[in-house]
Amino acid sequence: MKMPRAAVDRLCHTTGLLLVLSGLVHLVVFAVDGGPWDGPVSWRKPVTFGLSFGVTLIAVTWVTSYLRTGDRLRSVLLPVFAADCVVEVGGITLQAWRRVPSHLNGETPFDTVVSMTLAVGGGVLVVLLTVFAIASFRHRPTGPAGMPLAVRSGFALLLVALASGAAMIARGVVLTRTGHQEAAYHSTAPLKPLHGVSLHAVLVLPLLARLLSRTPWDERTRGRIVAVAAGCYTAAVVVAAGWALLTY
Repeated sequence: MKMPRAAVDRLCHTTGLLLVLSGLVHLVVFAVDGGPWDGPVSWRKPVTFGLSFGVTLIAVTWVTSYLRTGDRLRSVLLPVFAADCVVEVGGITLQAWRRVPSHLNGETPFDTVVSMTLAVGGGVLVVLLTVFAIASFRHRPTGPAGMPLAVRSGFALLLVALASGAAMIARGVVLTRTGHQEAAYHSTAPLKPLHGVSLHAVLVLPLLARLLSRTPWDERTRGRIVAVAAGCYTAAVVVAAGWALLTY
């Protein structure tokens, strides 16, 4: 049975807020408990992943309302996306409390199960977000001036984030299986700026278009501003990609 659109949005927004809250709570835990911020075992991971997944879930739920996908498909994909976000953050948070690495960790059978679950969950995220990205280019998104470009640009850059994330996992797995466990933990560093910058374009650009719709400027001016912003954001991603290539 299809969930009503309002119920789907409410579920995803609530889940996203809870993930953000989880990240903020673990920021307090870090402030109290201390320890390293960087490295495979730190409170940084539940903080950053909770905040990032929470914000992304809220952003994707909102932005997909401008896509011409049909309520039925959206009502199926978004709850799965929300559940996957919970699994990812939950697994990372669990391992942080156990004081062991969450990714690329095969030290024990349980750690292997968690690591593989996170990897499979990442694959699910890639599939779901790619479906939404394709939908944004198949049919022109709705919304105020500049929103179609903002949505399409946001999803295009999100695909860059997904590709860089997959590259981090792939390289880490290869290093782990060839006996270079410590190198695997540190191999993701060059791609992190690219992944982080490109990940949130799907929120920043549509939010800009939405804010501009509240100004007295005409549609042509607002569209140009969004186009310039999309160009600047793309340039930032290109710089991050260049840095990744130089240091990878």
